Amino acid sequence: MEVTPFMFRHGINLWPPFLFSGIKLTELSNDWRHARVVLRLRPWNRNYVGSQFGGSLFSMTDPFWMLLILHQLGRDYIVWDRAAEISFEKPGRGHVSATFDVTPEIVDELRAAAAGGEKVLRWFNTDVVADDGTVVAKVRKQIYVRLKKSRRTTEDRSSDAA
Repeated sequence: MEVTPFMFRHGINLWPPFLFSGIKLTELSNDWRHARVVLRLRPWNRNYVGSQFGGSLFSMTDPFWMLLILHQLGRDYIVWDRAAEISFEKPGRGHVSATFDVTPEIVDELRAAAAGGEKVLRWFNTDVVADDGTVVAKVRKQIYVRLKKSRRTTEDRSSDAA
C-alpha cells in the first residue's frame, strides 16, 4: 500500500518521538514538495535554562529533506541522510517552525547527476525560526542519492541495444 501525504502526516504526528517532544508536521503538500513542522515549547522539552532543547530542534528537522526527495524521485533511487550540522543562533523561548521546499528543478538536478549510477551528495539548509521570524537554529543536511543498480542495469542494456 502506498503511503499518501495525508496518511504520512497523521502517522508521523502520532509517532512517539514527535508526539512526546511537541513536534507536529502541520503542512505536507500532496506532491511531497513542501513541508512545515512546528515545535511547541512545553515543560518537558525545555532545557535547563528554559529554552527549546537542542535535541528537539534538531529532531524536528531530521527526516524531512530525505523523505521529500525520496517520494519525489520514486522507487528507482536510494535516498539516505549522509551528514548533518546544527548551529544554535538564539535561544528558542517559544514555539518554533521549519519549512522545507523541494522544487522540480532540484529533483531534475538530482536525477541528472545520478543518471550514470554515481552517488550524489547534496547539502540542504533549513532555518528554525521563532514566531517573530528570529532564526533560532540553522540546520544543514547532506542527502545521498543513487540510482538503484537494478534500474541502471536495465537502462544500460537498453542503451546498448540502441
